[in-house]
Amino acid sequence: MNYSPEKEFAIKLDSEDPISSFRSRYFIPKQKNGEDVIYFAGNSLGLQPKTVRDYIEQEIKDWETLAVNAHLHAKHPWLPYHEFLTDETAKIVGAKPNEVVNMNALTVNLHLMLVSFYRPTPARNRILIEGNAFPSDHYAFQSQIKFHGYHKISLVEINPREGETVIRTEDIEEYIEREGDSIALVMFSGVNYYSGQAFEMERIAKTGHKKGCIVGFDLAHAAGNLVMNLHDWEVDFAVWCSYKYLNGGPGAIAGCFVHENHITDSNIPKFLGWWGQDKETRFLMEHEFKPIPTVESWQLSNPPIFQLASLRASLDIFKEAGMNALREKSEKLTGYMEYLIEQKCKGSIEIITPKDKNQRGCQLSLRAKHDGKKLHQKLIDNGVVCDWREPDVIRVAPVPLYNTFEDVFNFVEILLK
Repeated sequence: MNYSPEKEFAIKLDSEDPISSFRSRYFIPKQKNGEDVIYFAGNSLGLQPKTVRDYIEQEIKDWETLAVNAHLHAKHPWLPYHEFLTDETAKIVGAKPNEVVNMNALTVNLHLMLVSFYRPTPARNRILIEGNAFPSDHYAFQSQIKFHGYHKISLVEINPREGETVIRTEDIEEYIEREGDSIALVMFSGVNYYSGQAFEMERIAKTGHKKGCIVGFDLAHAAGNLVMNLHDWEVDFAVWCSYKYLNGGPGAIAGCFVHENHITDSNIPKFLGWWGQDKETRFLMEHEFKPIPTVESWQLSNPPIFQLASLRASLDIFKEAGMNALREKSEKLTGYMEYLIEQKCKGSIEIITPKDKNQRGCQLSLRAKHDGKKLHQKLIDNGVVCDWREPDVIRVAPVPLYNTFEDVFNFVEILLK
């Protein structure tokens, strides 16, 4: 797209935006002067849909008037409530409905998946991850490796080349092809939290499988951000949180994907709980476990209804907007921000996120040439909500559901003050 640096151009893009009306469906925090903040922190916590209160209050009302009977007789019965989110969750990550479930929190789901899919042997016990993966993933991998009786050397990181800020896909492929016989699990983020690099998941999965590796992804920064096709890419498993781009609310219930190739394999170990038990016999209180023949068999306990209600409110908006339309706007918004920074900041700001739109989502990671923390504080003081990640990056995420091209223009003008 051919961009222009004038403010009128941003206003024109907003007037032509076919999904601009969705912004009005969210609460935008206000500055002290009453104006909307420029909210570029959707990669940390998405904004609240205005419908959330009604969705949750319906469940509060049913609890008040029906109590335990709400499990079967609520407006949206609690017993199968998580199933109301299944179809849209599947669309978000490119899966079949039987391959996805909303449950637990991200790291809990990661541990459950590692129980099933990290099965090390003396010859094949390594886990390959990207350098600078999110700390919580590190903790999970380290503890699982130790639990199985192996040592820190089993956790292997691949890093960018000297002088570069992102990891080349061909370097990942070359490493797996060379070392794959010793790798039990290849586990990358969908989008790296720090650099904003979106990994080429299909290529990584294909290369890992050729060497007999299990391949999984942490989609914390990818779900609701990228268009994905986990089923067609034959990814073995994936986990994600729902409080970032999926706007499910703080501490929102997380999500999990297991490819249908694995779902009914009785040889796969898993930790069991009664919400994974066959639905027809669950309340017969038998002690023999009969798994639900979907990814739901990994469920442990009945899910939190209020959290599901909040996420359902958000997913209903995603259903209406459509991931393809969101992604199309996202590419334009992010490209416009990149253009303005390169045109106006004259080298004082380095963008470490890939230029290739296919290797990034809506986040740009910015590195100031001088005193980045001071620049971050200036942004905050001028009504921009974004975050700082040590040691030297300002992360900004223009989210297509509620950010505008004028937001982007005004943000860059503040950078120039």
